[in-house]
Amino acid sequence: MFQPLSNELLMAAADQFGTPLYVYHAEQIAHQFEQLQMAFKNHPTRFFYACKALTNINILRYMHTLGSNLDCVSIGEVKLGLHAGFEPNQILFTPNCVDLSEIIEAQQLGVNINIDNISILEQFGNKFGNGYPVCIRINPHIEAGGNYKISTGHIDSKFGISIHQMRHIERIVKTTKLHVKGLHMHTGSEIKDVDVFLQSLEVMFSAAKHFPELDFIDLGSGFKVPYKDGDKGTDVAALGEKLTQAVKEFEADYNRSLEIWFEPGKYLVSESGYFLVKANVVKQTTATVFVGVNSGFNHLIRPMFYDAYHRISNISNPQGAERIYTVVGNICETDTFAWDRVLTEVREGDILVFHNAGAYGFEMSSNFNSRLKPAEVLYLNGKLHLIRTRETQEDLMRNQIEVI
Repeated sequence: MFQPLSNELLMAAADQFGTPLYVYHAEQIAHQFEQLQMAFKNHPTRFFYACKALTNINILRYMHTLGSNLDCVSIGEVKLGLHAGFEPNQILFTPNCVDLSEIIEAQQLGVNINIDNISILEQFGNKFGNGYPVCIRINPHIEAGGNYKISTGHIDSKFGISIHQMRHIERIVKTTKLHVKGLHMHTGSEIKDVDVFLQSLEVMFSAAKHFPELDFIDLGSGFKVPYKDGDKGTDVAALGEKLTQAVKEFEADYNRSLEIWFEPGKYLVSESGYFLVKANVVKQTTATVFVGVNSGFNHLIRPMFYDAYHRISNISNPQGAERIYTVVGNICETDTFAWDRVLTEVREGDILVFHNAGAYGFEMSSNFNSRLKPAEVLYLNGKLHLIRTRETQEDLMRNQIEVI
């Protein structure tokens, strides 16, 4: 059984590579993947890592060694996946609101294509049709997820083709002779209730009856991981048991076999990530005590964008007396990571760690305020490996064209 990274190891990483710094624990990723494999071992199931969570090429290659497939949402991610060693049939391309030319490029690369727009489906069918295999993304009109911003299956969502437009889909498929080999849906992220997936599955079973050549149903993902002490994640073992039974009953009733596909992203990498920062200042005000760190929402935007909670630890002074702080960044905006958070006493120069920072951390980073992006490190086979160097001012300037 793997162990979380120790304070001593994280302090050594901060000393060796500086801060701010992202550190990822490979064994945690492998453990999460094994949990999924065990949960769904009784039915043919394929897992496609949703690489928008974290696309470092080393993470992609590591996922490949575990036996994962790859879920991509841009042609750039598709090309990264191919470069990382994935075969085209191991990649699912699920773009949204992109130009047809991007989907055509993916078709030329030979990857699985998932279409979520009536107009694009018709254009693609008219161009390729005649038995060409596609997956179609359905919007089931089920609202789920831990935050409205990460709920993607409700009636006002931009994602997917409404389940009520099935006649439009059938008309296009019949006219263009597309081969619908898969149906896809994704209701949102941070889903704790496994019955949401079963409710979605019933919608997909209803749609599947319209496509006799269907090979798979893709339920997206949205598995919750615990962020706070006492949080419970999605019970994937219970989901696997219930879902397997439901699929077997459907297969028996309709005399057909279907693979189940999932696209876990956060579930695989979030808990593997540690984000290390240094306390620049401790600032007493009339309202609170601020800890200002050498980072901001340019490196970790989830607390500001999604009101997301990340557990924070002072690993320089783990046995210190507990005090209450407001943790903020060094960006010229109100970039508050945490209000009124209990931490062991923080001194200027201490190293703080944000836990559960592997997903949508570095991946959503920016150069706001002309601040530079941090380095990334992978803890693999008992060693710390630098997998992305710290950005420099020269990197930031490289693509700017001076005309004045």
